[in-house]
Amino acid sequence: MTSTDIFAALRGRAIAALRDLLPDLPEEALGRVLMEPPRDPSHGDMATNAALVVAKAARQPPPKLAAALAERLAALPEVDSAAPAGPGFVNLRLREDFIRAQLPVILEAGEGYGASAIGGGRQANVEYVSANPTGPMHVGHCRGAVVGDALANLLAKAGWEVTKEYYVNDAGAQVQALGWAAYWRYLQALGTPLTEEEFAANTPGGLQYRGEYLIPVGEALKARYGDALAPGALPADPALWLDTVRGFTVEAMMGEIRGDLAALGVRHDVFISEAELVRSGVADRAIAALAARGLVYEGVLEPPKGKIPDDWEPRPQTLFASTRFGDDVDRPLRKSDGSNTYFANDIGNHADKLDRGFDELVQVWGADHGGYVKRMQAAVAALSADKPVPLDVVLTQIVKVVKGGEPVRMSKRAGTYVTLADLIEEVGRDAVRFTMLTRKADAQMEFDLDKVVEQSRENPVFYVQYAHARCRSVLRSAGDPAELAAAPLESLTDPAELALIRRLVAWPRTVEAAALAREPHRIAFFLHDLAGDFHVLWNRGREDTTLRFIRGDEPEATRARLALVAATATVIRSGLGVMGVTPVEEMR
Repeated sequence: MTSTDIFAALRGRAIAALRDLLPDLPEEALGRVLMEPPRDPSHGDMATNAALVVAKAARQPPPKLAAALAERLAALPEVDSAAPAGPGFVNLRLREDFIRAQLPVILEAGEGYGASAIGGGRQANVEYVSANPTGPMHVGHCRGAVVGDALANLLAKAGWEVTKEYYVNDAGAQVQALGWAAYWRYLQALGTPLTEEEFAANTPGGLQYRGEYLIPVGEALKARYGDALAPGALPADPALWLDTVRGFTVEAMMGEIRGDLAALGVRHDVFISEAELVRSGVADRAIAALAARGLVYEGVLEPPKGKIPDDWEPRPQTLFASTRFGDDVDRPLRKSDGSNTYFANDIGNHADKLDRGFDELVQVWGADHGGYVKRMQAAVAALSADKPVPLDVVLTQIVKVVKGGEPVRMSKRAGTYVTLADLIEEVGRDAVRFTMLTRKADAQMEFDLDKVVEQSRENPVFYVQYAHARCRSVLRSAGDPAELAAAPLESLTDPAELALIRRLVAWPRTVEAAALAREPHRIAFFLHDLAGDFHVLWNRGREDTTLRFIRGDEPEATRARLALVAATATVIRSGLGVMGVTPVEEMR
């Protein structure tokens, strides 16, 4: 793939110039060379730290080396001027004809513009959502779903081979409680005389899930089994029959979750069942492999810091030596009854991913799992010691839903929460997806149901979509002309026009930087800035006729501006594609 990233191209030119200046410079000294937009746009189009980062290896003062490098870079055909700055930087200003020449590159690439090979075809497993199948999805799940899906799309655009995965947490106490809750709804469907509180009082752990969403499951259980699951027809030991109810309920809940995700435009490639992995023995095999390397031992943990829980006792446990891989304490693998801890099962999940040959693991978790990151990274590091595989975890903070200035409460177990389906019905899929990416994932978010449908500059969803709709309106008015990549561009000289092109050509670099940082919100920020540049030019054209896109008496100037408009629409569509948002043709 030929790179369309002019920042990467000029970085390569700077490195080549350094090699000419310093033939004996070690190759590793060049790895830290950057070519970036300067913090102050008045300093030029690009800035490089090349002289600063290689000066020590070159045994030259950074300012002296920067001056020599600036002289070499100033001679490049793309560069209008190059000047040393500060302790060893070089600021570059590009030629306007070189900047304009990027428009045909964009138009010829189409929505593929910005695609990169930086991922090198590496196999990336991106696991996200992975909500417990204990009820419909709510807006907290929604944020992780959107962030994960956009991140997976971003990595694919940047050259990774991506598998989108959902880990179904269908083992453990919560799913057991779900089985009892569904059984209560089944008894209701049969017309049981028991009250809810009477049933709860005789249920292990009480009745934890009381939402009405389980009523259809109870009806479905009745339709499937009739009264065969009624108390008089069953063995007294729930272990002999509860799995039937639990399995049926999990399948029903996963069907609903899949439907919710489809409505959000999220489709996973793989669904992995925790229960099936446990039955397969993958966790036990992984733990045995760790034990064979001396990483599992019997020991007693130090008491936890701070207030000690009432039920804590210093007892011998089977521990994974996670501190050898950067964790704070070693971690238990077995419960007091000898069964696997949640962490042990999670080791099995990650061992399974490694067995399938992935080069990189990326996961999106809720912020409440932040304390779990080090131990899981330690486990993956230990499991992949022969061929290291990184585990990157993106944490998503909570979402507070507001309507009419008042918070809308969520409570999954009580069944009185805002579901993802409610949210999509209220504001639409695209508004939900875009809004969820307008903040960094680990920053708390307020989702204002009123503002996300507001037609104003303060609403980024509207602001970006309006820019695309305006682009399409201009192009339709001109008859959607073909072959704009061949348009003469010399008339594009106004600072606002050139500023818009400069923004467009930053798109490939934005894709690469966002992918490497695992930060899909950067795409939303970029599109908002791009829309702002376009709206500025649109508004200036109302007052200055020379900046109008269609000028009937100047066909060449019109084609140049139509090329600029078409390139803007192309990059907006490319960015919205990464976000999973459909661009609009016109605003209604």
